[in-house]
Amino acid sequence: MSKIELFSIAQQELCPQCGAELVIRSGKHGPFLGCSTYPQCNYIRSLIPSSDGHIVKVLENHPCPKCSADKALRQGRYGMFIGCTQFPECDYSEAITQADSTQIPCPECQHGTLVKRQSRFGKTFYACSDYPKCRYALNHLPINDVCPHCGFKLLYTKKSAKGLKTFCANKQCGIEVISISEE
Repeated sequence: MSKIELFSIAQQELCPQCGAELVIRSGKHGPFLGCSTYPQCNYIRSLIPSSDGHIVKVLENHPCPKCSADKALRQGRYGMFIGCTQFPECDYSEAITQADSTQIPCPECQHGTLVKRQSRFGKTFYACSDYPKCRYALNHLPINDVCPHCGFKLLYTKKSAKGLKTFCANKQCGIEVISISEE
């Protein structure tokens, strides 16, 4: 069966806008049901299940400030967040703001501390808690120590084929630091 025949097979559903048959179509975002009278009727419905914003856990005794319903811990496309259980009637949401702090001072601004964060792709990185004033970020686990070569006040560890290695976090220096126990 060709691709054209496969995606032109009629479904037994009728269009809610005009009453014509719905057919499976293919678009740049995947397969969808579309009205057979297109372009006169532009009804479409995605065939990919939407898991964006699904409830992970209901937070009882934590009322929504807008509608007084319970809040819920939800999983969205950019990670976990807190939202109302009455979504979409109530659109209240809040970010989970408590980040894992390392208690290591930021080497760039000296005011904030480095906190563990996660990118929208799931990668872990460490950034200054004073963001957006300070945009210092590090992709590896920081160590509160001084580089013996340049005096920079931050090192980081990195996995390699030979095990964990320690490097200077200064971009101008960046050399491997050999600890006294390894010598």
